[in-house]
Amino acid sequence: MNNRNIVRGLFLGAIALSFGLGALQYPIGSFARAGAGLFPLLVSGLLLLIALLTLLRARFEKPVPLGFSLRNIGLVLVSLCGFALVSEKLNMVAGIVLMVFVASLASTSYSWKRCLKIAAGLVAVAFAFQKLLGLNLPLV
Repeated sequence: MNNRNIVRGLFLGAIALSFGLGALQYPIGSFARAGAGLFPLLVSGLLLLIALLTLLRARFEKPVPLGFSLRNIGLVLVSLCGFALVSEKLNMVAGIVLMVFVASLASTSYSWKRCLKIAAGLVAVAFAFQKLLGLNLPLV
């Protein structure tokens, strides 16, 4: 039987292990003097902890059948490709708005107001990354 919670935990664990093992290829350093591999190792460790908790929780909850929709997968892929294309050709703000509105079509309940709020939040985060962290993002 395909239990969605078990599959979710195993998938998260596989991602965490792949990134964690990749992070070991770089110097780790210490917390006082962090190496290039410390941050990805910490993030993958936290993701592995979440995966283990998800697997543990799946043992005590009623199994949820695993199902997927090719339409929804296609919509999310189109939204990501549209984000990359629009960000390159126009600007990143338009790419973020397009991505949110197209990806939300995969939801069971579509709300343009909610999409607008999510897009505004993501644009605010992008501007914070640009202004506070000094990242070179093509926002406007």
